Amino acid sequence: MGELDGRTALVTGGSRGIGRAVALRLAADGALVAVHYAGNEEAAAETVGLIAGSGGRAFAVRARFGEDGALDQLFEGLTAGLAEHGEDGLDVLVNNAGIHVMASIGQITEEEFDRVMAVNLRTPVFLIQRVLPLLRDGGRIVNVASTAARIGAPVQIGYAVSKTALTALAAPLANEFGRRGITVNTINPGVILTDMTSPWVNAQETNGWVESLTALGRIGQPEDVADIVGFLAGAQGRWVTGQAIDASGGFYLGPIPPV
Repeated sequence: MGELDGRTALVTGGSRGIGRAVALRLAADGALVAVHYAGNEEAAAETVGLIAGSGGRAFAVRARFGEDGALDQLFEGLTAGLAEHGEDGLDVLVNNAGIHVMASIGQITEEEFDRVMAVNLRTPVFLIQRVLPLLRDGGRIVNVASTAARIGAPVQIGYAVSKTALTALAAPLANEFGRRGITVNTINPGVILTDMTSPWVNAQETNGWVESLTALGRIGQPEDVADIVGFLAGAQGRWVTGQAIDASGGFYLGPIPPV
């Protein structure tokens, strides 16, 4: 018996990287997992296949966040997928999907800023609003933000603002939903090795630089974040709410050295 047997979960951006690791973890714990993806149908199918191959249950849901009608498309796919599996409610929502823009305040355009805010902040806010009728008492909401919220890298201005605002979302929602036993928390990952970050992270100079600034002395793996989500989603995380949890292995804990 898994800890999440009989429960359901939606993981946005669940086809690759951190999202895939989270989907695999929640499915391994027994949840029926809706794996959201934007456009990479092959990656989403692979994630669903990995879950099914391990005896779990999952289905894919497509929606390209930031585009008109994306939340309608997601909600329709989610409710249809749940119904196919005999479910009509949601227990765990993981807002993981996000985009990154490398630009300083002098470089970022209005279009870039609007897009990163639309995907990284506006979508999680209104997705939570949209799934509220489905969210069962005792449910879990986990927002995946970033250590960019505290490090303050000048070339991540739009990304940092969006993730800082997302981090701030947990406390008021925790207060609002607490009487229903619903917890709301934020996870702030540091540098994580995924297929998207690997070209940068695996560069010898980058790898050594990140490791030297990380208390635990290594690059993060998607499973490092997924295990925290698993804890928050399960019974042992029942007394943790309204919190921002640093999941960086101690990245940039001290003064930033000159580059």
